[in-house]
Amino acid sequence: MKLIYGIKDKPKFGAIIVFAFQQLLAILAATIAVPAIIGNGMSQSAALFGAGVGTIVYLLFTKFSSPVFLGSSFAFIGSMFAAFAGAASASAGYAGLIIGAIFAGLVYVVIAVIVKFAGVKWIDKLMPAVVIGPTVALIGLSLAGNAVGDAFKRAATEEGVTGYIMNTAGWVGFICALVTLFTIVICSVYGKKTAKLIPFIIGIAAGYLVATIFTLIGMKTGNDALIIIDWSAFSDMKWVPDFSFLEAAKGLKEIDGTYIATIAVAYSPVAFVVFAEHIADHKNLSSIVDKDLLEEPGLHRTLLGDGIGSIAGAFFGGCPNTTYGESIGCVAITGNASVVTILATAVICIIASFFAPFVTLLSTIPSVVMGGVCITLYGFIAVSGLKMIQAVDLNENKNLFVVATILITGIGGMTLNIGKVTLTEIAASLILGIITNLIVSRKKSES
Repeated sequence: MKLIYGIKDKPKFGAIIVFAFQQLLAILAATIAVPAIIGNGMSQSAALFGAGVGTIVYLLFTKFSSPVFLGSSFAFIGSMFAAFAGAASASAGYAGLIIGAIFAGLVYVVIAVIVKFAGVKWIDKLMPAVVIGPTVALIGLSLAGNAVGDAFKRAATEEGVTGYIMNTAGWVGFICALVTLFTIVICSVYGKKTAKLIPFIIGIAAGYLVATIFTLIGMKTGNDALIIIDWSAFSDMKWVPDFSFLEAAKGLKEIDGTYIATIAVAYSPVAFVVFAEHIADHKNLSSIVDKDLLEEPGLHRTLLGDGIGSIAGAFFGGCPNTTYGESIGCVAITGNASVVTILATAVICIIASFFAPFVTLLSTIPSVVMGGVCITLYGFIAVSGLKMIQAVDLNENKNLFVVATILITGIGGMTLNIGKVTLTEIAASLILGIITNLIVSRKKSES
């Protein structure tokens, strides 16, 4: 696709702020969802701060040449639960979060050193387009259920009944999702330059406005089915983030060797899983910006940025960071690959984490509205992967089997729990796809 702003382009200051706010909206829900899922008093504002710091670290290591935002990683949720479960106290659990992130980050550092000396040609051979294309598509497709689930968040479900039962609340929520979705589509396709660059801001604003109208009518008439937005969070705002390292310092004396070993086992293997997704994300972004990011700035730099950025994010917010598909999708749809925009987003995250009303207002964006957004974001990730497959000759059975193996096992949900390590469907299908490709590629080499 043709980019409106390239990696090194610098939009005007006012435009940068608007574009950065759009990136923030794209990554916000997932970034603050991780601490909400883990609980134990984890701060969503601190996670936002940590994501901002982690992204800046990533940009520094990549010489401001890779336009992607780092946010809280869902892959480490099981590891984070293990950190609290095995801790003597909640404070020790916070220390475990930071120690675990260090272990995971060190895995990235070791791989980066290997890549620095061995180069990336082996990755191209191990993961050619026939492997990485369907894997990228799978990343988007695996998130499809989340997008649809959010869009129908208020619809009723019943055991034994397939699909959503459209009650009044369900229809109202779905209308908000559709308003958001179609506004984004119209702005992207028919809009002039400004509308094309900020379709998510306009779409979310339109969805929020409709949700507000429904909510006010519901409050006035006493009809709970129409009340979509919950503004009660404004009554209990925290102005200063609860940084993880402050709580962790209280629990350091309770840390022993056994607990550290437990944390190492919980975190380190997951880093190898996320490594596979790291490559897929950067291959996808490379196809969007028409530049091989594994060559320049280099995979060793993106790995170091991701690993050290992950440690920095956990130090402040407790959550290890990772590259975000939502951010990449935003770049693809808007045609804005300016790294300055990503830097501005990181800075805004850091500043916003201290401004409780702003963070609270963003948290009131209904999930049904974000569902409409995510249909487009996740869809573009899937389509990006399918575009990579276009260069593959699927008339060749050897290629067909590789693509089929990855898509079917991934969409089928082949998630493997091996001891304390969870191999996600993306990682499991990618590994199986690599093995399949190695098997079928022998025929070519032997002929």
